[in-house]
Amino acid sequence: MAEEKSDLYLAIVDGDFDVVADETQALLDAGATPVEILDNHVVPAMGEVGDLFEEGEYFVPELLMAAKAAQEAMAILNPLLKQAGVERQGVVVIGTVKGDMHDIGKNLVAATLEGAGFEVIDLGCNVAPEKFVETVKTRVGEKLFLCMSALLTTTIPQMKTTIDLLESEGLRDKVKTLVGGAPVTQAFADEIGADGYSESANECVSVAKDLGKSWVPSAETTA
Repeated sequence: MAEEKSDLYLAIVDGDFDVVADETQALLDAGATPVEILDNHVVPAMGEVGDLFEEGEYFVPELLMAAKAAQEAMAILNPLLKQAGVERQGVVVIGTVKGDMHDIGKNLVAATLEGAGFEVIDLGCNVAPEKFVETVKTRVGEKLFLCMSALLTTTIPQMKTTIDLLESEGLRDKVKTLVGGAPVTQAFADEIGADGYSESANECVSVAKDLGKSWVPSAETTA
């Protein structure tokens, strides 16, 4: 017999973000820990949302609604997870590259990663290579990922510029780089030396988790 899905799980899948905060608090009041809520409700719900999208049953609007719902839950859970000293899947610095103002795909990836247990630092759109690198410097020593998105063919060279800047700053081996967006391909990712590439938010989570399995965090920090 299949395990009954919680009201929080269903609210995330349905994108019913208006009730997610109440459902999250109800689980906490009933004695569930933040980790249990994350692992048993939020993460599997976002996993189902990703599956529905890949199967053609969900489209971008449904994904965005579900992502917003997951963010409502994480707004409550994140402070509690930090207070408890819970180790997350990793730290993700994410943004759309310089010259590109498109953020729908980036927002979806950010929300899906957060729902999957990553700490997400969203830098927004039109992010210069220097801003990416500056932010990476603040989290060196942790399981660290840099995710760059682009929708315009004219802006994807900024991904290589950012990776090259990481190299020149001595940070290239301190962070795993992932790239994605409509004009980005696996061949391009290989060409610029990115560690990972994904075509969807769900796939990005899988790629990041796979990269994280062999992670050996550096104890070195950058001033």
